[in-house]
Amino acid sequence: MGCGFAKSDQLKKRDRETSLLVPAATAMRAALLIQRWYRQYVARLEMRRRCTWNIFQSIEYAGEQDQIKLYNFFGYLMDHFTPASSERNLISHIFRENNICHNVDWERYFCYKSIEVPELYSGPHLSFPITCSNAAELVEAFKNKQQLHSRYVLQLLGETWRLLRILPNISQISTCHNKEITICGDLHGHLEDLLLVFYKNGLPSSEKPYVFNGDFVDRGKDSLEILLILFSFLLVYPNDVHLNRGNHEDHIVNLRYGFTKEVLGKYRLHGKKILKLLQKIFSWLPLATVIDHKVLVLHGGISDTTDLHLISRVDRHKYVSALRPPKRKRQNRSGMTDSDLEDDDPTAKSVDSSRRRVHSLTHSSSTGTRHEVQRRSLQGLNNRVTCSVEEELKERRRQAGLSQSYGDLRNSLTNSDSDPDPDSGELLESYGDEWKQIVDMLWSDPMPQDGCVPNEVRGGGCYWGPDVTEEVLRRHNLTLLIRSHECKQEGYEFCHNRRVLTIFSASNYYEVGSNRGAYIRMGPDLVPHFIQYQANRATRALTLRQSVGRTERSALRALREKLFAHKSDLISSFQEYDPENTGLISLGHWAGAMEAVLRLGLPWRVLRSQLVGDTLDGMLDYHLWFRELAITEPNTELSNASLLETMYKHHSNLETIFRIIDTDNSGLISFEEFRQTWKLLSSHLQTEISDEAISDLAVSIDFNKDGSIDINEFMEAFRLVGGDLLQNEGDPH
Repeated sequence: MGCGFAKSDQLKKRDRETSLLVPAATAMRAALLIQRWYRQYVARLEMRRRCTWNIFQSIEYAGEQDQIKLYNFFGYLMDHFTPASSERNLISHIFRENNICHNVDWERYFCYKSIEVPELYSGPHLSFPITCSNAAELVEAFKNKQQLHSRYVLQLLGETWRLLRILPNISQISTCHNKEITICGDLHGHLEDLLLVFYKNGLPSSEKPYVFNGDFVDRGKDSLEILLILFSFLLVYPNDVHLNRGNHEDHIVNLRYGFTKEVLGKYRLHGKKILKLLQKIFSWLPLATVIDHKVLVLHGGISDTTDLHLISRVDRHKYVSALRPPKRKRQNRSGMTDSDLEDDDPTAKSVDSSRRRVHSLTHSSSTGTRHEVQRRSLQGLNNRVTCSVEEELKERRRQAGLSQSYGDLRNSLTNSDSDPDPDSGELLESYGDEWKQIVDMLWSDPMPQDGCVPNEVRGGGCYWGPDVTEEVLRRHNLTLLIRSHECKQEGYEFCHNRRVLTIFSASNYYEVGSNRGAYIRMGPDLVPHFIQYQANRATRALTLRQSVGRTERSALRALREKLFAHKSDLISSFQEYDPENTGLISLGHWAGAMEAVLRLGLPWRVLRSQLVGDTLDGMLDYHLWFRELAITEPNTELSNASLLETMYKHHSNLETIFRIIDTDNSGLISFEEFRQTWKLLSSHLQTEISDEAISDLAVSIDFNKDGSIDINEFMEAFRLVGGDLLQNEGDPH
């Protein structure tokens, strides 16, 4: 009996142990399955986030390429057309270099004293010399959506200009044990980000110095307010607030990316004067800052030729636009310099004499390429031009007694030391080395590979590798390079063995939730500490899935608009893979055609599930696919499909030309100016657009029949609007 009871107890004990072991093993397997599922889920989200990021960045950089290509075309017209040509007259004023010698005339032109501040004005009042309380009041006023009166704006800008002119090209600052230096990256008109930085970190002061690393303007809606705040603190604390120039502190870039439009919209009466004064201020902004002789802070980057000793000696104010080198003034045959012949009035409408463009944008002679980049370079100029351009060049060739072909003539004019106009008597040279250094500082980006190659994505500056970083830092006895210029998802990013640090302070740059902003605090140990933030409160409550989904839909919407704008080119490319006109192509051919036409360097096969719906045995009906892109076209009676597509495809270029031609900044252009705009665009695009088609377009958009066209209404009337594809809502399984 005793033995039986003992055996029974042992069996019960073993059963209890088994019952405990089985659930534990099951739980472990369940935990592993959950972990595997979660990792896959996060990996899918990360892949979607990276694809979204690539879309936004590729479209952004393609726009910068277009901007530089258009400006190069204008430069070509300036260099090779006679001063009397109508095309040259249209755009000559954007190339006119302000003569810095005539400061008395400039101060008279920008005088604010005749501008009265009405009693009903309820905005902030400034007293000069400006005080820290004035600057703080300005911050509070802009936070409450108040506007500063134009009298104070001009006075503040004038004082800023006078201060900037005595500052060095490279600011030298030092840390100490009881205060840290704060470094901010791109703000791009995001006032809420600047206000959040001040809230978290404190206002600039002698105890809290700041370095703002360029790109204060464009894209956002409050660029001018940001400038006025930064300039006011600069005037109060000139030794503790440091502003570096960015590539967007350039009046040519501002024409495309919104700052010009913003200023003219806020200050209709005095906006033109404000823009001209800002043009001068931008050219006087310092180019870099060095902290404790060890940390270099600049906007874009470096190249294998970067020489800070050369940079410290250049006349930076000559580079009003970094996209084009200035010309040295040389004596002509009459013994007078170009400066003697220029009109002292900064508002003069005189036409510049014909000038020779010696350089294309920097690094054009390099043969290297960036391995992962598969986009066309926009270095140099168009290979062909329209008949009107060629006819004038033939006439110039005849006058000069030359017999070369058109291509030979262009090359000789670009490379030779002779003046293209035999009657001008001018000898003009470019500040080639200096200009290249400045462009590299403002436009360049780092890459993981060694070497230094042209920046073919942006169209200006270079890509530089870790070896270049090591060499430049060693040569100048530096330990760290801090730059901005690129949006980063976390607001900052190290590269090149942590010797290069990118800081970007505009959160929600591409879309609400797309990225964080960040700034750096650095003490005497020169170790950077990062503070990240989201300025938009709504994004803080979003889950990762919601945030990724929201930005993904926005990116796909922008991409579908771009696809629709290139509809004809894409269909032509699809038809090359469809010789029997079945209307069907394989998904592989679809991906190849997409990259061949758009050249955005995107992973089209990965994006296929987001852009392509149902297929028939792996074959895509491309006509049906275009109908399903969910693009809302403008409601217009214009029947010329080719002209409509040109507007969709080159919407930004068209608006840029409009802004250039609108010399009085009224927002209105005449029918004749409208026609000339389209002729310029057709010359740039090397396409033919008939006068009849242009006239029909002008009449269709002249709503009030007064013979003039409102630029803003015209651009909005012909803007594509992309919707969300229903089948792509939510997360793919």
